[in-house]
Amino acid sequence: MQHRHQPIWQLSQGHLNLLASCLRKFQHRYLDRLDTSTPLDNHPHQQLGAQFHQLMQQQALGLEIGPLLATDTRLKAWFDAFVATPPPMIEGTRESEHQRLCWQDGYVLVAVYDLLIQNPDQAQILDWKTYALPKRADRLRHHWQTRLYLYLLAETSNYRPEQLSMTYWFAEASRQPEARANFLTFPYTSAWHKQTRQDLNRLLAQLNQGLVAYETGEAMQQVTFTEGKCVSPNHRCEFAERCERRLLEDEALALQDALVDIDAIAEIPLKTN
Repeated sequence: MQHRHQPIWQLSQGHLNLLASCLRKFQHRYLDRLDTSTPLDNHPHQQLGAQFHQLMQQQALGLEIGPLLATDTRLKAWFDAFVATPPPMIEGTRESEHQRLCWQDGYVLVAVYDLLIQNPDQAQILDWKTYALPKRADRLRHHWQTRLYLYLLAETSNYRPEQLSMTYWFAEASRQPEARANFLTFPYTSAWHKQTRQDLNRLLAQLNQGLVAYETGEAMQQVTFTEGKCVSPNHRCEFAERCERRLLEDEALALQDALVDIDAIAEIPLKTN
């Protein structure tokens, strides 16, 4: 029996991160429509994070922000932290909630920047995070939000990759005594751009192959169980039972020795548009 689903033409960083993690999970969430994530309304911190992004947009547009600041003390604390210690920002024209689109291999790649600053010599992407500074900056560097956002800006502008950078600002960093800064900046390079293009081509080719198989009634490929992405001592995929991935006690001990526990980064719900 063949599957019927809405074609996927537009891919955000959320799609790419899931594709890179597990094709089968991508299938369950976007093709089978089995998304088990909790709605935004049931996540108070994420809901407040969305309000903070709205606050920063209104502030960038010169709109009144007093009423929004008065709705929550934590929201005001985050904004006060930004005013007191903003991230390094270049001079230039500022655009809030700026969208970039790029057609590649039959798909539209899309990104929405919290803030984009441009001048004749360089451009900077800024992204507001309402959680603490991550312990491992390299994890964020390899995240598809960082890679896609910089890639799209390079592909859709006249800037050279070396003229671009992306900065994350972390609202909760002030609560971390060990944090030396409240931001992370990733300068872009031509080599990184070339590698991202290659990785995108590989991911999209895998997606195309998976879609062909899916249309003939086959499930998309699963990740190797020993990678620990399905079930591990510190993690359990929401589709583990559906994929018949169960962790026995001896397997749990083996994985615990083999895997490195990486702190998860909570994300504001992705804009897939």
